[in-house]
Amino acid sequence: MAKTMSGQNIVTPTADGLAASARAASKKGPPPVHLWNPPFCGDLDIHIARDGTWFYQGSPIGRAPLVRLFSSILKVEDGKFYLVTPVEKVGITVEDAPFVATDFDVTDPGPDQTITFTTHVGDTADAGPDNPIRVTRHPETGEPAPYVHIRRGLEALIDRKSFYRLVEIGETAALDGTDWFGIRSSGRFFPMIPTAELAED
Repeated sequence: MAKTMSGQNIVTPTADGLAASARAASKKGPPPVHLWNPPFCGDLDIHIARDGTWFYQGSPIGRAPLVRLFSSILKVEDGKFYLVTPVEKVGITVEDAPFVATDFDVTDPGPDQTITFTTHVGDTADAGPDNPIRVTRHPETGEPAPYVHIRRGLEALIDRKSFYRLVEIGETAALDGTDWFGIRSSGRFFPMIPTAELAED
């Protein structure tokens, strides 16, 4: 418990309190996080590692339902990540992307296919104009890091096995005069690597 300069008490946010507020707010369906704009209540010692593991005060959160609950109230603003309820907003740290895409399904394989990704916390997203796929390259090693947008600015890192599966169904297309190897979904082509570089590898 802390106090403001005027002597008013401020309740320090806790993981348990945040979870209770999130449960209450999500009883009627997915939490409408985009409609909530509560005051910032400080940072909470929650960290999401690159592999998608959530940590609280340095220890992994082993309860999958609690991780799913927290992930449902996750919000990103100006590159910073928060857990948000109708009454509070707390900052957390994220090493890379907040989610990991661990699998995908392909509907109507071929030119009109749709690729639906599933994350480690149970979210699904159809890759397409609203949920683009992007690939970054490590500046030194050139190793690709693929991502897919899941919801409201939140992305998932596509895990290695899923990325290899994507490569197997990839194709080549010309963009701005350059041939690219990439993946197609929901009528959109997502470039991954210039074909010339792929040939060199």
